Amino acid sequence: MTVQRNTREIGQLLIVGFDGTEMKPALSSLLTRLQPAGVILFARNIKTAEQTWRLLRDCQECVSTPLFNCVDLEGGRVDRFRDALGATPSVADVFATGDRKLFRKHGQIIGENCRALGFNVDFAPVLDLAFEASRKVMSSRAVSANPRETAAYGREFLAGLRAAGVLGCGKHFPGLGEGKLDSHHELPLIDKPLKKLWAEDLLPYRTLRAQMPMVMISHAAHPLVTKAKTPASLSKVWITNILRKRIGYRNLIVSDDLEMGGVLSAAPIGQAAVEFVRAGGDLCLICHREDYIAEAYDELVKTTERDPKFAQRVAESARRVLAFKRKSAKLRRKTKPPSDSAIDRLSRNLWEFSEQVRLEALVRTENDRAENDRTESTRQEKARRPRK
Repeated sequence: MTVQRNTREIGQLLIVGFDGTEMKPALSSLLTRLQPAGVILFARNIKTAEQTWRLLRDCQECVSTPLFNCVDLEGGRVDRFRDALGATPSVADVFATGDRKLFRKHGQIIGENCRALGFNVDFAPVLDLAFEASRKVMSSRAVSANPRETAAYGREFLAGLRAAGVLGCGKHFPGLGEGKLDSHHELPLIDKPLKKLWAEDLLPYRTLRAQMPMVMISHAAHPLVTKAKTPASLSKVWITNILRKRIGYRNLIVSDDLEMGGVLSAAPIGQAAVEFVRAGGDLCLICHREDYIAEAYDELVKTTERDPKFAQRVAESARRVLAFKRKSAKLRRKTKPPSDSAIDRLSRNLWEFSEQVRLEALVRTENDRAENDRTESTRQEKARRPRK
């Protein structure tokens, strides 16, 4: 593959965000020039369901290949549709029910809402473990400190998304469960040996490797594994050696937002994009600033033109992204602008699901409390019995 062709395909290594709620000339120009793999919208872009659908349609009209229309929607704290459709329960609330059918329904409800607004990718579920160290950072975004319970929730959530025609993404590999700092602002250093990570944090990724269309790489450093304070998102050890080769993951690898402080503390945006791809990543996620998007794109082009080995790495990821798009019916499925009646139905379904989650969690809490009371009563009764 020639360098010229590589530079044309560099856009297929980018998923980009932007400001605004409608297509503007500057955005149209950016998308037409870059031809990115996808776009990502946030609450700042989403006012109503129909407006969102039309914005995504207008983005697609600027790009010749099917777009990954992405949103970061978990429920709870991370809920971009709150104003358009209503509030979605957090993963912790849904997990508290203990009902795997509701885990799957969580994914399906979110997936149906995504699809109705024009999205085909949801950057969820969170597979980070709910350790005490990260409680202040992750709060209700993580479900359990038990990796098998986390994998069980993730499996059902992904199946729910899939049933709704939406691609899911496991995150944040290799795991933020032991991270005390928020990677949005700082670089978490996680001093945990690979053997323990393999048995705990990595178990959901090992278990679900065939079910995840995408995996998102975190901006946390694991110096006991890499022998350096390099974020996982820039580490060939993590992306190629462990995720690709040892775990055997075959689908798409996306960075967490390259505008985040955790990665920018290690490299400027252009270098971060290059090092993520060099390490084995496929899709650079840049969520906001147009100048950062342009800087990353230009640095990818320059490095491709002067470094034949990097050009081969770019070609490999571009082929993988385009092949994934060709075989994914979810990306080609056409949707209609959502009607008022459809939005009312989605909002009602979401409210009913939220109520079901709330009530079943209360029932489980009461049952657990009653069981604990019975156990304590039995213990006290045994303690009162005279010894023979």
